[in-house]
Amino acid sequence: MTVLPDDGLSLAAEFPDATHEQWQRLVEGVLRKSGKEVSGGAAEDALSTTLEDGLRTRPLYTARDTAPDPGLPGFAPFTRGGRPEGSTAGGWDVRQRHAALGDGTVLSDLENGVTSLWLVLGEGGIPVTDLGRALDGVYLDLAPVVLDAGADTEAAASALLRLYEERGIAPEAVCGNLGADPLGHEARTGIPLDFAPVAALAKQVAETYPGLRTLTVDALPYHEAGGSAAQELGASLATGVAYLRELTEAGLSVEQAAAQLEFRYAATADQFLTVAKLRAARRLWARVAEVCGAPGAQTQHVVTSPVMMSRRDPWVNMLRTTVATLAAGVGGADSVTVLPFDHALGLPDAFARRIARNTSTILLEESHLARVIDPAGGSWYVERLTDELAEAAWEFFRSIEQDGGQAAVSRSGRLRADLAKTWQERSAKLAKRREPITGVSEFPFLAEKPVVREPAPEPRSGGLPRVRRDEAYEALRARSDAHLAATGARPRVFLATLGPAAEHTARASFAANLFQAGGIEPVTSGNFEDSGAAEAVLCSSDSRYAEEAGQAAEALRAAGARHVTLAGRPAEYAGVDSYVFAGCDAVAVLSATLDRMGVS
Repeated sequence: MTVLPDDGLSLAAEFPDATHEQWQRLVEGVLRKSGKEVSGGAAEDALSTTLEDGLRTRPLYTARDTAPDPGLPGFAPFTRGGRPEGSTAGGWDVRQRHAALGDGTVLSDLENGVTSLWLVLGEGGIPVTDLGRALDGVYLDLAPVVLDAGADTEAAASALLRLYEERGIAPEAVCGNLGADPLGHEARTGIPLDFAPVAALAKQVAETYPGLRTLTVDALPYHEAGGSAAQELGASLATGVAYLRELTEAGLSVEQAAAQLEFRYAATADQFLTVAKLRAARRLWARVAEVCGAPGAQTQHVVTSPVMMSRRDPWVNMLRTTVATLAAGVGGADSVTVLPFDHALGLPDAFARRIARNTSTILLEESHLARVIDPAGGSWYVERLTDELAEAAWEFFRSIEQDGGQAAVSRSGRLRADLAKTWQERSAKLAKRREPITGVSEFPFLAEKPVVREPAPEPRSGGLPRVRRDEAYEALRARSDAHLAATGARPRVFLATLGPAAEHTARASFAANLFQAGGIEPVTSGNFEDSGAAEAVLCSSDSRYAEEAGQAAEALRAAGARHVTLAGRPAEYAGVDSYVFAGCDAVAVLSATLDRMGVS
């Protein structure tokens, strides 16, 4: 038997250590082959990715990429988790959202893996008077209930507490959240709410219901308005601080006030950014709590992002929500809500609800994701990203406080302007397909049968806008759909390929993909006269264009083409009217094309 030395087995013992500089030189060689003459740090920068909030993801992280000590799970600063055991005991709380009453939907969810309920009541949801019916048959001592009632919070909370009393639930067995969020409601609707009833409710809850919370610090309004991760975090911190001030002024101790708060964040398909966001959120709130004299961990309810959900090819949303849920679990979320894949289309059907709740079940029961506490901890990349994001979020939070606090920046319009600027920058990336949307801006399927759902209640509005990644392309597709309904055919372009397949396949595929993103059907066979198209797109290699582009454009015009586009970078080619290429503003190109075709 071989006995290993005390320091273990070094698999690289026979090889000299590689240096960072050696790696950079290898990168330089690869970039040189692609025509980029850069060296040293510039070579590494060329492979870096710019994120929002001034963050950059580098291609290589090593032990020299230091970050503050994240501590231990369950201990300040709680970066690695709010509890020492993490979610290992039973996984995260699987919380399903209900905004309408359906036959048996609530009980079906609870019987098949859901562990708590998120009920939207009042405007945009279930009538408060129907709360008892919504919870009919629910064991309220086992299933926590979280309310989201906006301006009807006082009435909804009274109805729920009365229901607990009528059903004989002991006060110490009551758990969940009454969902009061005056500043979140104002962000959604533009209508301020009086905090006095919320403070009175919080005092009652703190004295009588030890397992119940009164307030939700909902960061979704800022995420759904186009905000970045740092803006979402910063706004949530400012809101939490505002609530601590109000509650302590109403007579609660700092410890009691902090115990009344639960924070709600969005999880996106950018898994590492989501993991870092949740870890940074706990670290930042731990700092706030420490300064206030109430050290403790932040309780997090995480929801898969509504912004990322597409209306076209909604099946892809299953993949997006799976990645987002994985990131939420890895990031240490206490509760996770997976929005059904058809969320953007209306009320989810039974299949969509089943897939949503089973997403958590598979990750917990089959992938055993909760068996490891803070599985991302120790990753140089994740620790560095967590630190950089925390710094950016803290600066945004400080700027809000310097301008008078969350309520002041909301009412002054500053917060709206900040979020709008971020969304404008992101919209430019979406338009240029630098941020691709599978099934929408990439690989769209024009023959897809629409997925139809019963309309959902209109959500609360009047405040910050609600944006979606697919909105610009959705507007283009809607124009195409209207044209199809009126004429029986979609607007078309003819792809005129020059030379052998090896020369035109790549650009023909690119052009077909791009035009379909706007609902324009590419015709790839036959001749222009029989295509039913009014415009043509030349597809081939640069060398072929130099020889044949002008002649081909002239022939297409003679055949009736009113506009000739070339797939490739702009150059001097006779007869060519416009160009499409990687990085062009696809939305502008497609909109102009539909305009020329008379598709309104």
